[in-house]
Amino acid sequence: MKRITTLASALLVSTMLAAGAAQAKTLVYCSEGSPENFTPALNTTGTSLDAARPVFNQLVEFQRGTTNVVPGLAESYKVSPDGLVITFKLRKGVKFHSGVNGFTPTRDFNADDVLWSFNRQWKEDHPYHKISGGAFDYFNDMEMPASLKSIEKVDDYTVKMTLNAPNAPILANLAMDFGTIESAEYAKYLLDKGTPEQFDQIPVGTGPFQFVDYQKDAVIRFKAFDGYWGGKAKFDDLVYAITPDATARYAKMKAGECHVMGYPNPADLEAMGKDKSITLMKQAGLNIGYLAMNVKKPPFDKKEVRQAINIAIDRDSILKEVYQGAGQKAKNLIPPTIWSYNKAVKDYEYSPEKAKALLKKAGVKDLQSDLWWMPVQRPYNPNAKRMAEMMQADLAKVGINVKLVSYEWGEYRKRLQAGEHQMGLLGWTGDNGDPDNFFFLLGCTGAREGGQNISKWCDKKFEDKLQQAKKLSEKADRTKLYEEMQVISKEEAPIVTIAHSTVFEPVSKKVSDYKVSPLGRHDFYGVDIAE
Repeated sequence: MKRITTLASALLVSTMLAAGAAQAKTLVYCSEGSPENFTPALNTTGTSLDAARPVFNQLVEFQRGTTNVVPGLAESYKVSPDGLVITFKLRKGVKFHSGVNGFTPTRDFNADDVLWSFNRQWKEDHPYHKISGGAFDYFNDMEMPASLKSIEKVDDYTVKMTLNAPNAPILANLAMDFGTIESAEYAKYLLDKGTPEQFDQIPVGTGPFQFVDYQKDAVIRFKAFDGYWGGKAKFDDLVYAITPDATARYAKMKAGECHVMGYPNPADLEAMGKDKSITLMKQAGLNIGYLAMNVKKPPFDKKEVRQAINIAIDRDSILKEVYQGAGQKAKNLIPPTIWSYNKAVKDYEYSPEKAKALLKKAGVKDLQSDLWWMPVQRPYNPNAKRMAEMMQADLAKVGINVKLVSYEWGEYRKRLQAGEHQMGLLGWTGDNGDPDNFFFLLGCTGAREGGQNISKWCDKKFEDKLQQAKKLSEKADRTKLYEEMQVISKEEAPIVTIAHSTVFEPVSKKVSDYKVSPLGRHDFYGVDIAE
């Protein structure tokens, strides 16, 4: 009864929104969950990052629908011949939004905002470093503290970033959400008022849409920002109708109550493809769904046990039932659509008998373990609960008794990153198109408590090659190292690589110029909708 009431309430909210927006051009996005906050630097989940993106910009950004890095708040940049210094020339005349809490900007964006935004994540003495918990996971997992020597203001519209060593993916990394630039003036305004915690809940940025309101677990409202430096958006209001249930999202699409939805049920794709009011867009996902084994917890510290679990899981059946043809079996951490993919790696083949033999060799019998499953749909895993149940049945066949565990999405991620699990389902959608952005998931920096390497595996050979590849400018040299790393990780088996999914996005026929992002984003600036 509670679930029915919740769905009915969600439908009522979207109906009211549609009625209230009759006088304006409104685009409604049916999102899958609620954000943790509205500061991208604090978040790692696509749900939270998507909710903040309309409000903000970075120095450099990804061209919509691609992984190409283009100028953003920096109108240009120059990298020194030795690769150690990046000089950003900032865009002039960029306006900040006003805040719904009384803030009115008195100046345009400048270098002070750039330094403030990076130093908040980098410097422990920054006044906002510990506000909202101060866990800047992306900044740390991208190894920014080790990479940065200094960030200096040359003048109001010039910033110089000096690195400790050449870093090939640095510009693509800076286009990621942790590189978002926020208002130093807004931060001081709230600090002076004694309400600094509002900074991460009531966002103020330079982006194409201005934050209006957030009703938890129901709706986020934005309006087009008249003063946007790139020109005003083509529609007036942007609404995120938070709808966790995929069936309810599809019902809203059919009723015309939302215009774009994420993460459809694979079982609904055939009907969506035949619906004359919907364009079913699709793209090979730059993603990986995987099962991680926590090597800090015996017997998962034994390679033979990890290999046995790889062999015991019937991934072909999972692909058929969970993905329903909308994906391909994953052999490597990176998908085959990304450069440096190693086709020569030999994959594990399903064999319960071989798995039993490996467990016996490791001296393991009657193993008891947990297996965590995500409570939300993700592009890389449309039904984690069903996947976990299938894995539970497969592992029982080889004498491994598994208890299934789940938590609310934000809590789930935090507990996994803290290493509380024995085995856990997660996945990744690439943030920037560079292989480094996948391989860091098995790097030693990410294996720290709170890091995104949830297997907590740290291998010296793998790590040395990972660090060496960052410093090389030639793609062929980096490719050789990444190919070798794929051999190492497959042999050591800290994860079970499950699938690379195909991403489907149903879009109303009223919507024009929407582009599916290879990076899993939902970008609405540049999109139009018929009245």
